Parts: sequence; structure tokens; C-alpha cells
Amino acid sequence: MADLVDLDARLANLRALRAKGVRIVEYGEQRVEYRSDAELAAAIADLERQIAATSGKPVRMVRFASSKGL
Repeated sequence: MADLVDLDARLANLRALRAKGVRIVEYGEQRVEYRSDAELAAAIADLERQIAATSGKPVRMVRFASSKGL
């Protein structure tokens, strides 16, 4: 797993790219192209979860979704 400084830098980069509307990200020799904003948002959420797990911060909100099974 990456260290906290690296994760924070990647998160800041993804947020900046999302704000600009850019969908291609390069980290060294790796290149990632996101197909949609939702996919980019999911990557940001995943990095936020990794940062929370690495820094030891407790989870403060849990969301549940349910349905009647229509």
C-alpha cells in the first residue's frame, strides 16, 4: 500500500483533473483514462477510503440503501 503523502498527492491531482474536466491521468509510466465522470468520482472515493484507512481515522458516516424488491 502507498504511503499517506503519496495518496494525498494522488487525491489532490485527481480532484484538480476532475475540476478541469480532464479524463487522462499519468503517474510515472502508468497512464489511466477514465470513461466518465462517475468513474473518476469512484476513483476519488477509493483514494479517500485508502487515506482514511492509512491514517486511522474512524468512519463517521455509514449509508444504507434498501428497496422492497420491486
